[in-house]
Amino acid sequence: MNAILTICVGNICRSPMAAALLARDLPQTRVSSAGVGALIGSHADSKAIALMAKRNLDISGHIARQVGRELCQQADLILVMDQAQRRFLELHYPFVTGKVFRLCEAIRQDVPDPYRLSTAAFEYSLSLIEAGVKTWAGRIAKL
Repeated sequence: MNAILTICVGNICRSPMAAALLARDLPQTRVSSAGVGALIGSHADSKAIALMAKRNLDISGHIARQVGRELCQQADLILVMDQAQRRFLELHYPFVTGKVFRLCEAIRQDVPDPYRLSTAAFEYSLSLIEAGVKTWAGRIAKL
């Protein structure tokens, strides 16, 4: 597994947090993130930055970008936050079928978008992201 792409909507909350956690747990793997409706050029949300800092991960330099064909082609695995994002990718980039999964697929759970919500909403989403990352990192490490 050489490259993992994490996807959310705006690419300022969930996918940057997931990417940072995956990169920490899988240091030999290239991990990046993007959004299906990215707030292109925006930094990560301040609540996401603060929560990651508590885990000694710095995402303050993150800049949001839109997912595209090239990013999808470069990824060996694409992890999305919900089924709608999976359908979007498979519709626009049919070649991703078979390599795109929900981050929390193992528990059949979508990761809700905390954008413009409370810190508690961010913490809840992050708890799901951490569980999904733990599952995927464990599976990938066995490859």
